[in-house]
Amino acid sequence: MKPELDKTNIVAFIADIFERRGAESYLGEAVTMAQHMLQGAVLAEKAKAPEDLVAAALLHDIGHYTSEFGTLSLGDTRDNYHEESGAKVLEPFFPAVITECVRLHVPAKRYLCATDPAYYGRLSEASKHTLSLQGGPMSKAEVAEFEKPPLPRGC
Repeated sequence: MKPELDKTNIVAFIADIFERRGAESYLGEAVTMAQHMLQGAVLAEKAKAPEDLVAAALLHDIGHYTSEFGTLSLGDTRDNYHEESGAKVLEPFFPAVITECVRLHVPAKRYLCATDPAYYGRLSEASKHTLSLQGGPMSKAEVAEFEKPPLPRGC
């Protein structure tokens, strides 16, 4: 049974998930889930990103573990929308900048594949497969929509 989660124990809870499940395969890749997520955080640190963006990079794939947080299940024979489920389970505990980065990491991949041909070429086979499940590179209309500035909060 999971503990009642709050801001005082969420980091320990996530650390426990990493410890227990981090060694799981990352879609058949040569890295584990924990290694993949840690690589994101290390790259963000090397880029001198602010701490909240380093945290977002670390947590970007937490949606693959949403079953750890309760009954949220979005299926696994199609896109599991891990970006949405991950952001949803983190929202009560983390600032919006972190949860929005988690939510937007799949659209960002789709955008980059549509706007930077070299980016797609650097994706692993597993990432190319998940990209196809996630809708593939964005269409020109999706790119235009993604590039629009966000509305101010409360609009």
